[in-house]
Amino acid sequence: MLAGSGPPEVLELRDVEKPAPRENEMLIRVHASTVTIGDAILRRMPRFLMGPMVMLMGFKLKKIAGHELAGVVEAVGRDVRSFRKGDHVFGTTTGLKSGSNAEYVCIPEKGGKGVIARKPANMTFCEAAAIPIGGMTALQILRKANIEKGDRVLVYGASGSVGTYAVQLAKHYGAHVTGVCSGANIDLVRSIGADEVIDYTKEDFRKNGKLYDVVFDSVRKLGRSGCGKSLGKGGVFISSWSPTRESNEDLNLLKELVEAGKIRPVIDRTFPLEDVVEAHRYVDKGHKRGNVVIEVIGD
Repeated sequence: MLAGSGPPEVLELRDVEKPAPRENEMLIRVHASTVTIGDAILRRMPRFLMGPMVMLMGFKLKKIAGHELAGVVEAVGRDVRSFRKGDHVFGTTTGLKSGSNAEYVCIPEKGGKGVIARKPANMTFCEAAAIPIGGMTALQILRKANIEKGDRVLVYGASGSVGTYAVQLAKHYGAHVTGVCSGANIDLVRSIGADEVIDYTKEDFRKNGKLYDVVFDSVRKLGRSGCGKSLGKGGVFISSWSPTRESNEDLNLLKELVEAGKIRPVIDRTFPLEDVVEAHRYVDKGHKRGNVVIEVIGD
């Protein structure tokens, strides 16, 4: 649980009462969840700033951290129609009071706060937990670029959670993809489909004279003005600063793409639930590759 805001040590492992699902909710036994950069940012944000912000957005201040999960439906409310006890599911707790770094969580079948879908059949719980947020973020932002077959797409921050999905989705759309990352992650980015990889510690893509149809800043470190000379005529700059909205439709689309072998999650490290503080310390370093998973029960 979050005992306050600040360093990872504000997270505490506590026994709390097992939640009970309301009429429109499912009780999910969590097998795996994650720690994202967004989780770390929210943890560090002072409560006097965070409270008004989440209330303005119509959300609730989380007492339990975590926004992604995969697990098994243990019980359903009387109004739930699409799921039943025993279903293997994955999804998010965005906008809900309780997060996913826990043994149990209740998620509504519909309603816009938290989304849920059946887990991809070819993924473990740990793999499936790492799909929803990074996958939906990359999917929705790339849509804004209207990528066509043969377009040259550059993904800046290609080894992060959003970046690894952006590389794979752009390839799925038929683009020629260039990934930008550190030298240590070049082989990883190539392994997920990048046609070219640039080591940003040795080369600035903005100065190499190459033109791209789309530049996607997946780590919020660039600006359109600085990338202007790298964009061809009609070129598009997109960034993970762009607002997104989780949806069951997009989560199900990701499920289909995973099952078809078009995309896969990249997992850097896995920590047991009791080591969630250590997981946050690792994410705080800012060098994770893909996703950091919290194993609650596991696979």
